[in-house]
Amino acid sequence: MTMAAKLLAAPEEGGFNPLVPHTYELVVGIFSFLVVLVVVGKILVPRIQKTLAERTDAIEGGIKRAEEAQAVAQDLQQQYRDRLAEARHEAARLREEAREQAAQIKAELREEAQAEARRLVEAAHAQIEADRQAAFAQLRAEIGRLSTDLAGRIVGESLEDEARQSRIVDRFLDELESSDAQAVR
Repeated sequence: MTMAAKLLAAPEEGGFNPLVPHTYELVVGIFSFLVVLVVVGKILVPRIQKTLAERTDAIEGGIKRAEEAQAVAQDLQQQYRDRLAEARHEAARLREEAREQAAQIKAELREEAQAEARRLVEAAHAQIEADRQAAFAQLRAEIGRLSTDLAGRIVGESLEDEARQSRIVDRFLDELESSDAQAVR
């Protein structure tokens, strides 16, 4: 017989089987198991469930808070984008207004410069005309004096009479002007 068979058969001979526990061990084991089962079932399981529930709530609450924070962040980001777009639009409007004002100021300055130029040209023309009239009057007087001196030398007599001298000079200059006018035509 083998050794295992001998051991199994041995309880029959001596009444002791190592695989079957004694009755008092069986009772103590069952009683200990029930005590552990009650302690675990009544005390530890509720605490574990409470801790698990708290962790679940914390995780779910954290997820909710994260979702809420993300929604707030998205709202803030959208507000930022809206404000940025509004600021860009305002800047474009201000640039356009500045361009319009610059064009208006440029046009006003151009008009003022043109008016000043016209005034200066008119003043120059007036001064030239006044200088021309003065030169013409001076030239007329000089021509009159020279022509009376020349006429007096040619005729051989003195033309000292002022009224006569003035008439002769005026008639001579009128004839000269009319001949120039005919030559220009």
